[in-house]
Amino acid sequence: MPRRAVIAAAGGLAVAVAAAAVWLFAGGQAPRPAVFQGEPSSAFYAAVDTRQNDAAPLSAAEVFTAATESLGALRRTSATVLTDCDELLRGTSAPGCTQALQATYEGGARAGQFTIFNLPDGRSADALVAALGKDGFVRQDAPFDPARSRAQARAMGHYVTVSWVGGTGSATELVKDLVALDGLGRVVQSRILATL
Repeated sequence: MPRRAVIAAAGGLAVAVAAAAVWLFAGGQAPRPAVFQGEPSSAFYAAVDTRQNDAAPLSAAEVFTAATESLGALRRTSATVLTDCDELLRGTSAPGCTQALQATYEGGARAGQFTIFNLPDGRSADALVAALGKDGFVRQDAPFDPARSRAQARAMGHYVTVSWVGGTGSATELVKDLVALDGLGRVVQSRILATL
């Protein structure tokens, strides 16, 4: 195995061990970002405020298109579609959620993940964003130290998107990565146009 690959594998293992140590030290609580911002839904998303107006389930191809395989310095390493949304949550739950889609991205010293939840309505979406701000958070699947991470959660009608990045880059680099991941939420705007 080339030396560079061995060093990269050892680095990834060290991050995973550090994340596990943080989790154990925190009493088994879900890892949380160091910086978090949550936003409730707004009137802009009224057309998709309920699943009744937007019944078709999301697909991985719709959310994670070929054009989003790379986002700046980050490259997609996995994509998952689940019907049990609570599998992706720690310390909270998402009643009525029918699907959750998640992708992880890695690039250099930074990594991130994007998750979108399909909830019954805007009230449920706002409640999940509020819970993510205090009770729990999404399961961490990307390899980074949560103590050096930033996250953004948005309610958009009956959807909630969560973008989370971390790593050893500068605050500016982390913000750029967070904005790039957050852009995956534009799929909701496509859903709005489909209702017109």
